[in-house]
Amino acid sequence: MVVDDEPDVLRLIDSILNEEGFEVIQAKSADAAIEAFSGLDRSPDLLLTDVVMPGMSGPMLADELLQKNPALRVLFMSGYDDRHVVQRYVVERGFRLISKPFTVKSLRAAIQAALMPVVKNGEKDAVR
Repeated sequence: MVVDDEPDVLRLIDSILNEEGFEVIQAKSADAAIEAFSGLDRSPDLLLTDVVMPGMSGPMLADELLQKNPALRVLFMSGYDDRHVVQRYVVERGFRLISKPFTVKSLRAAIQAALMPVVKNGEKDAVR
């Protein structure tokens, strides 16, 4: 699931991910993402969301969707310059982040990293 309030960003990421073989669910807002998520038969493997959006922020959206599916992987993207906000609400909480603008190669690598399981003490744990 890709969530961004910029239609051009949504189209670009959709195109890139479709070429990589991913099935993409687009949402132009957190509210639209929650509605789409609720109507799915199966939860998406990954939430790729912008950090700063009108209304509900990406971290707030992630918190809500993680309550519905704690195994959901989350990757944030941000072009926002205030590193303190991004640091406090994303990185310090253990989430992955890709900075805008990004390349196809860096997006592919970030998604692959976000989808890989983390192994702790010999057991697989969900990656945020």
